[in-house]
Amino acid sequence: MTLRSEEIDPRILALLREDARRNVSELATLLGVSRTAIYSSIERLERQGTIVGYTVRLGEDYDRSLIRAHVMVKLYPKATQATIDQLMTMPAVAGLYAISGEYDLIAVIEAPHVNRLNDLLDTIGAMEGVERTTSSVILATKLQR
Repeated sequence: MTLRSEEIDPRILALLREDARRNVSELATLLGVSRTAIYSSIERLERQGTIVGYTVRLGEDYDRSLIRAHVMVKLYPKATQATIDQLMTMPAVAGLYAISGEYDLIAVIEAPHVNRLNDLLDTIGAMEGVERTTSSVILATKLQR
């Protein structure tokens, strides 16, 4: 039985999301297809922009040791893009989301300890273009996919 790309691609993506370091031979064995089919699918997925990179997943102990917070950010309208650009350069900003409502953004920040988290919150609050912030420290992660 020969699988079509629309059948192989989602399965490749699922396996790579579990472990981006899986090699082509392992993927081919797991999916029961040739290595050539895997190479072809991955190349196509990269060319189409479906796969744009490969990343590191943090170990559970390290990941659990980080203190995270959601920072709601209200921006001054004329400084929106410059402030977003500045936030995007901060390594401690793990995610940045444009939202509707009273606030304009949610920044997810990570720090190794409370003092660093406090410094990050102060830095964000003091940025030119930030009108105000409201922060919530994440106490526990119940689900993350």
